Formats: sequence, C-alpha cells, structure tokens
Amino acid sequence: MATPGLRLLSVNVGGCQRLRAGERSVLSAIGKHAVAGAVRVGRLGLDGDEQADLSVHGGLDKAVYAYPAVHYAFWQAQRRERGISLFDEPLPPGFMGENLTVDGLLEHEVYVGDRLHFPDCVLRVAAPREPCYKFNAVMGFAQAGRAMAIAGCCGYYLAVEQTGTIAAGQQATLEPGQRGLSIAQAFAGKFAKHAR
Repeated sequence: MATPGLRLLSVNVGGCQRLRAGERSVLSAIGKHAVAGAVRVGRLGLDGDEQADLSVHGGLDKAVYAYPAVHYAFWQAQRRERGISLFDEPLPPGFMGENLTVDGLLEHEVYVGDRLHFPDCVLRVAAPREPCYKFNAVMGFAQAGRAMAIAGCCGYYLAVEQTGTIAAGQQATLEPGQRGLSIAQAFAGKFAKHAR
C-alpha cells in the first residue's frame, strides 16, 4: 500500500568539469544546476547529467541522487562557522551534487528497496551517498565528509525501475519495500569509524 512521500523541489543536472581537490585537479560532475520543465529519466539517470567516476557514482543502482532540502541549513552553518561563507546566502539546489532536491522523506524514513512513484516514473531506493574527497573540496573544508558521517545527512541513491520524465513540483508516493535496512542505518554502518 502506498503512503505519502515527498515533494520534488528541484531537478538538477551537470556535466563533468575540472575540480581542484587539494594539490590535484580532478574530473567531477558534482556541480549540478537546476533545470526547468520535464527531464527524461533513463535507466542510467537524467538526460543532461554525467558522472565522472562510475566506480562510486552512477550505474544502474546509483542512477539518480536525492537529497532532502532540510539539510541545507546544516551545511550553510558548517560553512559559516569555518569562514567559508561570510554571508547568509542560501546554497543553490544541486550544491550537494544531487539530482533531486526533495522535501520530505529523510534518511531514517526511507529503506533500501522502497519505491518512489512519481507521475511518470518509478525510482527505487538503493543506497546511501558516501562522501569522498571531491565533496570535501566543494564544501570548502577537509572534514566535510566526517561532518556528514556524524550528522547522518547523506541523502540516497535511486535506481530507475520505470523510465519516463520528472519535473520540479511533482509529488511522489512511497511504496514500502521489505523495510529491512533504512538509509540511515546503512549509512551509519558504513561510516561508524568516522564518527569516533
């Protein structure tokens, strides 16, 4: 039985670009920007979106990345405390590298195997996002991944079960799966060592 789910605030895509990570210049597609109108959702993700390192992002089980907008305040505060963001400007949708900026369904409320039914496509919750050095570079401080691990605000990867289109403003209903492991539990299990 389907239950209430989430509202899609923004659909974001981005191409591969050079990113300065410490002393290195690496290829990354973490920089996403909001797009208007309906976007095609294929098995490997959204039209116009790229992934630079398919060993950690992209593929069938990590085709689309969703991030709850409520966490943005946490990251603004983290950056402000470190003097990275001197003004209280809101971070733009897609700043976390997410394809879908969502309202509702936090990490403890979604489980691996749950399905999100949008009007024209179905996405299955597959795994938590795992922060890497590229995330630290974008956030502007070396401990960003550790901060994510402690706070548990990782967002979640989605597999595409039914292709179609998706657009900002749409609602999705949640169809529970087997409910064995929540995204929060899966993330905590992977990153318990960072919280010490």
